[in-house]
Amino acid sequence: MFGTRAVVNPVSDTLSDDLHWLERCRQGDDAAVTYLVNKHRNRLVRTAANILRDRFEAEDVAQDAFLKAFRELHRLRDDRAFASFLYRICVRLCMDRLRSKRAEPAEFDGVESSDGPQIETRIVVEELLETLTPELRMTLVLREMEQLSYEEVAEIMHVPIGTVRSRLHTARERFRHLWLDANKETA
Repeated sequence: MFGTRAVVNPVSDTLSDDLHWLERCRQGDDAAVTYLVNKHRNRLVRTAANILRDRFEAEDVAQDAFLKAFRELHRLRDDRAFASFLYRICVRLCMDRLRSKRAEPAEFDGVESSDGPQIETRIVVEELLETLTPELRMTLVLREMEQLSYEEVAEIMHVPIGTVRSRLHTARERFRHLWLDANKETA
């Protein structure tokens, strides 16, 4: 009929798509595993790199997180929570790595040398983030850089939402003061 279009809800379509692929994973379909890894890999690596400050180590952690998630897929009670399940595993692995050794600054690709001011700003942001405690940095990264909801951050970090709000407030304030100090020095 003229003037009518099918309404597509990308969230429910993506969710039903994930549910389909998870079911195929449980049936031993390697293509389903590959699909889910490809779908979540970039964001998982970016999250780990922002927490660990090391791009190469983030790649390792992401790979370990996928292996552990697929091995423990039977523990997932609600397939709609696969992304949170995966991030929770990744964050735990990051925290384990941070406890075992001091992380080095992350390397980020995709930034062109012609983007001088952008590179300088990114370097300053990276250095300032590194001065925060791991808990504050992780909270700030998950909420501000990964744009996860308070509920998702709380679930991933296994802390109450109030703790997320408190840490986020503290992290923002410390980062703001550090940013202002850094800009005074360069002015």
